[in-house]
Amino acid sequence: MTSASADSTRSINSIVVSQAENFQGDDGKPATILEYRDTAAQQEFLGSGDLLIEVGWSSLNYKDAMALRGDKGVVRTLPLIPGIDAVGTVIESRSERFGRGDEVVLNGAGLGESRHGGYTQRLWVDSDSTLHIPFNFSAKQVGALGTAGYTAALSVDALLQQGVTPEDGEILVTGSTGGVGSISLHLLHQLGYTTVAATGRKEEHAEYLTGLGASEIIDRAELSDQGRPLQKARWAGVVDSVGSHTLVNALAQTKWGGVVTACGLAQGADLPATVLPFILRGVHLVGINSVDAPRDLRRRAWSLLSEHMDTEVLDSMTTTVDLADISQAGADLMAGKLHGRTAVKVH
Repeated sequence: MTSASADSTRSINSIVVSQAENFQGDDGKPATILEYRDTAAQQEFLGSGDLLIEVGWSSLNYKDAMALRGDKGVVRTLPLIPGIDAVGTVIESRSERFGRGDEVVLNGAGLGESRHGGYTQRLWVDSDSTLHIPFNFSAKQVGALGTAGYTAALSVDALLQQGVTPEDGEILVTGSTGGVGSISLHLLHQLGYTTVAATGRKEEHAEYLTGLGASEIIDRAELSDQGRPLQKARWAGVVDSVGSHTLVNALAQTKWGGVVTACGLAQGADLPATVLPFILRGVHLVGINSVDAPRDLRRRAWSLLSEHMDTEVLDSMTTTVDLADISQAGADLMAGKLHGRTAVKVH
């Protein structure tokens, strides 16, 4: 992936991943390039749907960082405007659920993967997965929460729906300094749960994690290598965004009838596990799909955020970047230099 630098003398209203001409990558295939462009007058970049929104805010998630570097596991079509979140104001509606001037949010639903996403100032979206933003959040705060906050809420809601209570015991949160982990820790703490945070930057972020409610911090190395199929039972529940051996060890350490949610693959997409936790301890593994979640689940997740997210805590963990600086922010995220949430100011 190469990047065309932003020219401060012209209008920048979109970030576009496109195919580079006359340039090949290391695999001998056409490479991709990240461009700062003015797409306002180009109909093909407006997308499709029944709501035209003026995008004010988006966010930076792990998947966005992958798209910004042209990762084909995320970028399904070229050219593509990244940004899996879009927060903005309706300027034209063909849906009975929305009117001009409504403030709305759309997370996932193909944005920034198979269709143009939120790193642009105007975008047509489908109303079916779009929601009005909660009354007690600003548009910036909704952008800061983004898919990571929404996914965290889906994960916590899954624990609630499966009947896990604070009295059942400790909840492990992996990838705890990331967006999903940070918001999960805070929500669980607000709901009265005892949480344990796993991170590879224990000394650096101990104060940050305890501030979010973690009662204990463990080194992710304790979970990241191959372990025994069944280990000492400790967790009543787990929110995992890491996958691979970390998820396997979390399953092996979960108590009888405990619930483990899985929403990410930061360590890997593999699951080198056995069936022992499931057939000997009745452990439940619940998958979290934030991209294709139906509207009712989306509403429930955002209601949970609206009711229990402390906006002062959210603001304290939020970094704001302008659209023109998103390429460097994405590289920093992939290099592990960021924690918490990053709101992207689009307009």
